[in-house]
Parts: sequence; structure tokens; C-alpha cells
Amino acid sequence: MKTHSRAARATTDSPIRKMFNLASRMTDVISFTVGEPDFPTPDNIVQAAIRALREGQTHYTLNAGILPLRQAIAEATERSHGLRYDPEGEVMATVGGMQALMLLMLALVDPGDEVIISDPYWPNYVGQVKACGGVPVLVKVREEDGFVFDPGQVRKAVTPRTRILLVNSPANPTGGVAGREVLRALAELAVERDLVVVSDEVYRHFLYDGAEFVSIATFPGMRERTFVVDSFSKTYAMTGWRVGWAAGPAEVIRNMVKLQENVAACVNSATQYAAIEALRGSQEPLRRMLEEYAQRRTLLLGEIAGIERLSCVPPKGAFYALMNISRTGLNSEAFATRLITEKAVAVVPGTGFGEEGEGLVRLSYATSRERIREGFARIKAFVEGL
Repeated sequence: MKTHSRAARATTDSPIRKMFNLASRMTDVISFTVGEPDFPTPDNIVQAAIRALREGQTHYTLNAGILPLRQAIAEATERSHGLRYDPEGEVMATVGGMQALMLLMLALVDPGDEVIISDPYWPNYVGQVKACGGVPVLVKVREEDGFVFDPGQVRKAVTPRTRILLVNSPANPTGGVAGREVLRALAELAVERDLVVVSDEVYRHFLYDGAEFVSIATFPGMRERTFVVDSFSKTYAMTGWRVGWAAGPAEVIRNMVKLQENVAACVNSATQYAAIEALRGSQEPLRRMLEEYAQRRTLLLGEIAGIERLSCVPPKGAFYALMNISRTGLNSEAFATRLITEKAVAVVPGTGFGEEGEGLVRLSYATSRERIREGFARIKAFVEGL
């Protein structure tokens, strides 16, 4: 009996979840693994969901999501990007940003099509492309360049089989933020070579040291070939609510909606009403969360600087840091394994994010300042004991 499809064979276990699961079986663990805000969902959003439930909003919705949510998404995107999307045909609600990405790959990628992805990368990108029979083409982004695409290297990676350029800025796992000129060069390449661009903008609110968010969709010739993916999960501390969105050319969005019918039918109905409140309600909780993330980042970078043999290029965005551990004499896997075994501190080995992650470990600072201090007291003792 055949028990494994091509998609199943192509999909590997997440290195993030591997460390998370290991930590969950231990006591007194300080975990820097999963990129999940430790804040509660703001109360106005919770109350909007409760109202929707009490009003009987407990049934199937349109596959694309309720129109009021799509209208709110279109309004928010016009404010942030200066681009207008038709909420009836160019916007859809998805089960998190992750499903938006998967539906895009299903709608766009045929077997053998190539998708350009930065390395280090979020592992799900590669898994999704492979599940569709596509070929991930990895382009190195280097620590000394702030983990940002070099447009010249991207150009070298383009072949006649290249279908998609995947841009993630601010980036997971690196915290890299692509500047305007880099994005302009990538946009010109996409137009020249007729590439589709998928722009994962889930972390666009998380910026530091004066970094600017720019969407590649805003450059000339790009709106008609770019799909913007975003999510409520990180921005509004709604990871468990599972709601995100995609916006882009109507023909592909229409195909994604058809695929949605075969995957999840629709996003949870009450969650969709909560998402409207997230976009249209007070943004003060978001502002406070962003201020706290900035403080945690400063603390974490200071702790790293205080430990000999460790270093870190300051992340410009998101809430991750790739800490360089190469001077400890351990590789990434050994460092992470020994650290959790000996000091009950969980980090993710950089090799879980691609070959370019060797010599690095990823830390999520979506955790309290107290736990960052305690975690680094243990990390310091571990490194000094090597």
C-alpha cells in the first residue's frame, strides 16, 4: 500500500516546532523558539467576537470571507500602501497568513516551476513550494549585508523556469528589512523577466532604528504582478484566531477562493468580525506592544554584547535575532541541543532555516524582559562553561 504522497514526502518537520515540543516536555524552560506574541488579544477585539457569537454569526461565510472584512482590509491597505484593491474581487480572508501563502503556491506553481527564496528562510516557504511540485531556488542573504537580498545575486538566480520571487520584509528568521533601493531593483527585475512576486508583509509594523517599511507592490508595474500577504496574528496578538489575508490581481484571487472551498471553506465566522474591529478599532494596544518589543530588543542585544564569543547583527524588523555562535566552537545544532539539555534554554538552530544558518541560532524576543534576563544568565553560564 502506498502511504506517502509527493506532497507528504516533500514536507519536513518544522525545526521551530521540534525545539518547542522538546521544551514543552521539560520544566523550568526559558523558550526563545516560537514567534508568538505573549500579549493577550486586545479586549476590544475579543468583545467584537463575543458580540458576533451572541448575534448568531456562527455559520459558513463566503469562501473569500465576509464583505465587511474584505472592505476593511482594502481600506487599511490603501492607507498603508496607497494602493486600491477591489474588496469584492481582489481581496480574500484566509486562515492566517500561512494559508494565504499556501493557496498562492497552489494557484501559481506547476511542477518544475522555480520560486526564488532568501536563505536563511522561513521553513514553510520551502515546504509549500515542494508540496506543489515546485523547485525552491535559494539565494544567500548574508549577515554582513543585514540579511537582505542582493539584487545582483537574485538576477543570477533567475532562469526560464522562474515563476515567483518571494519577498519577506521585515523577515523571519533574520529581522532583515529591505530598503527602498533594493526593492526598486527587485521590482525592475520582476517587470523585466515577467515574474510574479509574493510579498509576505506579516511583520511590517515591527521596525527599529528608523527602518522604513516599503511594499514592493508600490513600485511601477508591480501592483498587477504582486500578491500582498498579511496577517492579524503578530500585529494584534491573534495567533490562535487564525486569520490573515491576501490582496492582488483578481484572476488569481478567484482561483485561491476556489481552492479555499476545498481546504477550509472559510475563516471562522466570529473571528472575521473580530478582525474588522482589529483594523477599524483603536490602534493604541498595537502601539504599546510595539514599544515593548523595542525595549525587549534593546535588552536582548545588550545581553548578547555582554557575553564573550557571541555576537548579533541588530535586527531592523520583526521580533527575531540571529545570534552568531560560531566562536563557541559548536555548530548550530550542537549549541541548541546542549543549551536546552544543560541549561533548559530553548533556541532554534540556524540550520533549521537553511544552509546559510550554520553558525547562528534564532531567538524570538516575543517574551518578557524578565525571561530574557533569566535566559541570558543561563546562556552566559553555558558559554563560559564550554
